[in-house]
Amino acid sequence: MNRIQSYLLGISILASALMPVRAQESPKEEDFFKILKVSAPEGTLLEVGGLAMLPNGDLGVATRRGDVWIVENPTSRKPYFRRFASGLHEILGLAYKDGALYCAQRGELTKMVDTNKDGKADLFETVYAWPLSGHYHEYSFGPKIAPDGGFFVTGNVAFGDEEWWRGESRVPYRGWTMKIYEDGRMEPWATGMRSPAGLGMINGDFFYADNQGDWQGSGGITHVTKGAFTGHPAGLKWTNLPGSPLKLTTEQLYARVGPRQDKNAAGKYIKPENVVNETPDFLFEAKKQIPDIKLPAVWLPHGILGISNAEIVEIPKGVFGPFAGQLLVSDQGMSKISRVFMEKVKGEFQGAAIEFRTGFQSGVLRMAWAPDGSLFAGETNRGWGSAGTANEGLQRLVWNNRLPFEMRAVRAMPDGFEVEFTKPVDRASAEDLASYKVESFTYKYHPVYGSPTVNKQTHALKGVKLSADGLKARVVVDNLRQNYIHQLTLDGVRATEGSHSLVHPIAYYTLNNIPEGQKMALSETSTRNSATAKKGTTPAAKPGTKVGATAKVTPGGKLVASAVPTYDEVKGLLSRHTCLACHNTEKRQVGPAYQAVAKRNYTNDQIVNLIYNPKPQNWPDYATEKPPMPQVPKADAQKIAAWINSLSKAEGAKAADKP
Repeated sequence: MNRIQSYLLGISILASALMPVRAQESPKEEDFFKILKVSAPEGTLLEVGGLAMLPNGDLGVATRRGDVWIVENPTSRKPYFRRFASGLHEILGLAYKDGALYCAQRGELTKMVDTNKDGKADLFETVYAWPLSGHYHEYSFGPKIAPDGGFFVTGNVAFGDEEWWRGESRVPYRGWTMKIYEDGRMEPWATGMRSPAGLGMINGDFFYADNQGDWQGSGGITHVTKGAFTGHPAGLKWTNLPGSPLKLTTEQLYARVGPRQDKNAAGKYIKPENVVNETPDFLFEAKKQIPDIKLPAVWLPHGILGISNAEIVEIPKGVFGPFAGQLLVSDQGMSKISRVFMEKVKGEFQGAAIEFRTGFQSGVLRMAWAPDGSLFAGETNRGWGSAGTANEGLQRLVWNNRLPFEMRAVRAMPDGFEVEFTKPVDRASAEDLASYKVESFTYKYHPVYGSPTVNKQTHALKGVKLSADGLKARVVVDNLRQNYIHQLTLDGVRATEGSHSLVHPIAYYTLNNIPEGQKMALSETSTRNSATAKKGTTPAAKPGTKVGATAKVTPGGKLVASAVPTYDEVKGLLSRHTCLACHNTEKRQVGPAYQAVAKRNYTNDQIVNLIYNPKPQNWPDYATEKPPMPQVPKADAQKIAAWINSLSKAEGAKAADKP
C-alpha cells in the first residue's frame, strides 16, 4: 500500500467513525407477507361476495353483481377465468360440496350444478327460500357447511322508516342464523345478529362476526350455539314461531335494557345519541339476568381491528409460519386482516386479537386458502366505504417463509397473562416492567350506533418472569377485570436477534373468564422498572398560546409555541382514537378527507368541538354518520385539530409554488 492509499484509507476510517450510529430498523408486516394481484380479464368486475376452493385447485369466485366464475390455475401468472353462472341476485357467500356450488342469494340458498360437463351451470335448484320485505339492507350471507352437512346462513336486518337508525326484522328470519339442510328443511338456530357478514366454521363450531352499529358497541367474533342471543333485539320478534330455539321476547329484553324510543314535542321520534355522563348498561351485566345472551368470544376494537368485520378462516398447518390453528378475520371497511388466538377458559372461548396485514387495495370481504398455502382475498367497496381505493378486486397474500417477531399467543392466567413469542426475546428488555403496559376498557350496550370505549383503567404491573428459553413472559397484572378487553402494549420488548421490536406490539385480550390456578409468587419475578425515575413537570401554557399548537420547554423553563405537529407526530393519535378507520389525509373514505375538512376553515376549537359533538348535516353526502367521541382527551383532540388545519396552509403553499 503506497502513501496516498494509506492516506485515503485513514480518511475513510475517520469518516466512518464520525457517522452517527443508527439502530437497525425493525421489519414490518410487508417484509413477511406480500400482497399480489390476481389479474382478471379486462372488463370483468370482481366485486367479490364469495370464494370457494375446488378439489382440483380451481377457485370459485362469486360477485355481488350475480356472476360466478371458475378461475383455473388461480395462483399462476396467467389465471384463466371461465364464467360458470350469471343472473343471480347479490351473492354474498359461496361453498363447494359433493360436486356442486352453493350460494346465498338475497332470498334463497341456491345449488348450482354443471350436469353436462360443459363448464357452465345448467341446473339451479332452490334448496330453501326465505321471506323478503324488499328493503335494500336485507343482505343474506353464507353458506358455511357444518360437520353434519347442513348449511349455516345469516340474514341482515332492515332499517326503519321514521326511525331510520333502528335495525328491524320485518320478515322472518332477518337478524337470525338459519341452519338449512339439503332436503329443504330449515332450523332456526340463533338470533341477535345485526349485520352478520362474517361466517366461519372452526373445528366443527360455528362463529360469526358482526359490525358496529345500533346495539353493537364494536365488532367482534361470537361462538354461535343453538338458542343463543347475540345482542341485537330485532330478531326477537320471531321467537314465538314454531321451532324457535329460544323464547326470549323483545318485551323481556326491553324491561332490562331500555330501547330509548323517545319522541319530541312534535311527536317525532328522537334518534338516540351517546350520553357521556351516565351509568351505562353492559352486555355482560344483562347476561346475569338473561342467560340466553352470548358474549363475543373476542372483541375486535372498532377502528383499530376493523369497522366492518367479515370472513373468519382458520390458519392450516404448514402455512403462515407459527400461527397454525389460529384465526384470521378480514375487514371490509379498513381493508385489512387481523389475527385471533383463542383458548377455552371455564368452557367458553376467549382470546387475543392482533393486527396482521393491512394495505389491501379494497375492502376484504372474503378469504380462501389456496393449495400452495397462500390466501386469496376477495374485495369490494361499492356502497360500503373502505380504506382501499379500488372498487373491487382479487388479491393473494403470500408468506415468504421468514419468521416475523410477533406475539404468537396471549393466554389468560389467574393473575395476569402469559405472552408467547415467535422468537427468543432479550432478557434485559423483557424483564423490565417499563416494556409493558396493560389497560382495560369495554363498550356500552345501548340502542345508540356504536359506543365509545368506557370504564378505561390502567393496571399496575407487579412483576414479570421470562422463561429459560426466552419465548414466554408471564406478566403479573393487578386487578384483572372479568368481561373487559385488556390491551397489552409491549413497546419495549426486543428480540435477541437484531434487537428488533415486535411487528405488532399490541394485543387485545377479551377476558370473559379469569382462569383458576396457582398465582405467581412475586419472589419469582423481576420487579425492575426503568421508568420509575422521577420525571420533570411541564409548566402550564401561558395565556395567548395558540390552542392546538404543540409546545416545547426551553432549557430555561420557558414554554413557547412550536410549529404545528407533523403527520408522523399525530399518526399514533389518529390510530389510537380510531380516526383512520373512516378518514384519510387526501381521499374520501367512509368520511371526508382531512384536506376537505381543512378547506372548511374551521378554527382549531371548532374541530375539537366537532370531534365531541359531530354535525352530520354538515356532510349530507356521506351515508355513515360520525359518532361522538367523548373519549378522546382534549390535548389529543387539539393536536389533531392543529394538524388538520395545517393541511390547508400546505395546499396553499403548493399552489403558490406553481408558475
